[in-house]
Amino acid sequence: MTNMGILSVKDYKSYFEKGISYEAYQKNFQDEIAMGEKCKFAEYLPQNWSRQSRLDRKLKLNETLLSAIKNNDQKQNWLLISEHWCGDASQINPVINKVASQSEGLISLSIVYRDENDPLMDAHLTDGRSRSIPILIKLDENFNVLKAYGPRPKEAQKLVMDLLAKGEDYNLTLHTWYAKDKQISIQEDLLNLLK
Repeated sequence: MTNMGILSVKDYKSYFEKGISYEAYQKNFQDEIAMGEKCKFAEYLPQNWSRQSRLDRKLKLNETLLSAIKNNDQKQNWLLISEHWCGDASQINPVINKVASQSEGLISLSIVYRDENDPLMDAHLTDGRSRSIPILIKLDENFNVLKAYGPRPKEAQKLVMDLLAKGEDYNLTLHTWYAKDKQISIQEDLLNLLK
C-alpha cells in the first residue's frame, strides 16, 4: 500500500509532534464550516460533520476490539493523515479516536492535514499513486513505523475501484456501504492493526 522507506524516524517524530489532537481537529472542522463559501470544499463539510458527530456520540466498539485494547501493553503513537472534506475520514476517524481514547494512554493519537504535509502523504500513497485518505500510521514509542492502514476497509476500497473503473461516481454508493456496515469492517481492521 505505502512506500514507507522515504522518511526517517526523526521525520515521523516531527510530524507526530506537530500534529493536533482529535479535539483540536473537531474545533478546526467547526471553524472551517463557519467560513461558509470562503472554504474551498464548503459543500462537503456539513455532511461530513454530521456523520462524524453522530459516530462520536453513538459509536460503540465491539467486545473483541475492546478486549484487544485492554490487553495491549505496548505504547504506540498513531499518526493520522486526514482532511475535513474527506467523506471516508468522517466515517473512520471517530473509530480511530475511540480506540485511542479507550487505551488508557497507551495509544497516543496525533492528526496532521494531508494538504499541508506533502512529503508524509507521498510516503503513504495508496497503490503507489493515489493521495487517498485517511491514512493511519502505527508507530512504536520511538517513532519507528510498524504498520499503516487506509484509506478505507478492503471491501469499500474494492467497491470504489470497481466504480471508478466504470467511470461512475462512488460517493453515494460508498456511504450507503458504510451505513450498512456500521463500522464493523473498520473495527476489524483496527483490531488487526493493534496486533
